[in-house]
Amino acid sequence: MRMPCVHGDGDRFTLPRFIELARKKGTSGYVGQGENRLPAVHHTDAARVFRLAVERGARAGRYHAVAEEGVPYRSIAEVIGHRLGVPAVSMSPLKARRHFGLYTAYAEGDGPASSTATRELLGWVPEGPGLLEDFDRPAYFTG
Repeated sequence: MRMPCVHGDGDRFTLPRFIELARKKGTSGYVGQGENRLPAVHHTDAARVFRLAVERGARAGRYHAVAEEGVPYRSIAEVIGHRLGVPAVSMSPLKARRHFGLYTAYAEGDGPASSTATRELLGWVPEGPGLLEDFDRPAYFTG
């Protein structure tokens, strides 16, 4: 099962790391034009696709638990900047490596993915909120 950025209450990985970096550095960065994309899925939809794969005796192969094929990183950076009151800024690849450190691969990667086959094979229909809708809530920014 290919897991993209899994978001929702209790998220402790990708998005909170970007928030932490923006707080620490005073800017919310994105690389170049920020057109690189991050596929995403709400955690309830991710759980449902796993359940369907088990219940339906999924055949060997790859499944993509992807509700959104690719959310632009610039949009993510802009939500972070807005919520934290810091500027969302474009960065060169070198500056991005300094800014993001261990998370550079996430920040500069472009990994759109389609779940068309997964939806057809398993009858999976994502129902949770999209990444930007879910992420643009105070819960992500407290703490």
